[in-house]
Amino acid sequence: MNTNDPAVSVVVPVRNEAGNIAPLVAEIAKALEGQWPFEVVYVNDGSTDGTDAELKRLGAELPWLRRVRHTQSCGQSCAVRTGVGVARAPLVVTLDGDGQNDPSFVPAMVRMLEADATLGLIAGQRTGRKSGGFKKWQSRIANAVRSAVLRDGTRDTGCGLKAFRRDLFLKLPYFDGLHRFLPALVRREGYGIGYVDVVDRPRGAGVSNYGLWDRLWVGILDLAGVWWLIRRKKRIPELAED
Repeated sequence: MNTNDPAVSVVVPVRNEAGNIAPLVAEIAKALEGQWPFEVVYVNDGSTDGTDAELKRLGAELPWLRRVRHTQSCGQSCAVRTGVGVARAPLVVTLDGDGQNDPSFVPAMVRMLEADATLGLIAGQRTGRKSGGFKKWQSRIANAVRSAVLRDGTRDTGCGLKAFRRDLFLKLPYFDGLHRFLPALVRREGYGIGYVDVVDRPRGAGVSNYGLWDRLWVGILDLAGVWWLIRRKKRIPELAED
């Protein structure tokens, strides 16, 4: 495999997930090896546990494993943006670093992008959620409100398992919380969305590092901002030749 010219980049944002890294890396390799040249980009978002040491250890053994590090935690959207920015492949897959996203669904998502140039994003849609009752209730409410306001046709934007075109992603307006509004913003650019039902798994080691209440009020403001962006989208004029 030519790791200098990957066809697929897998971006994994992590914060204090040392115990989940090795099992997830092995699963990603199993899903992709022999199908595409690939790389895995871990973005260490200001971890204070053994995450960096574990990534260094594995990186010394695996030439396709890359790591970048934020000196302090900047949030999941920022970590994803950093990873996509340094990714070398035209197609990017993101998944959460806690083990809840199953990499075995990645090949089907990549093939959907390859087969249809009109699709800009393949979004995982979780089934059998393993989160607690309150978190699932909050997610349902948030998804219902977002869908009603933005009409993005997506029932679950919170799933970390997504595949998209790198150049398209980097054209999107960036803000903290971007990953939860990707379907609406991709549609804004004129691309279609594909969907894959994915099995939600229990978290591996550790506990969740990105809270719920700290996103609530910011999410409401983000929703208003994305609604405004969609309404203000202007058609790019095509020049006619005489």
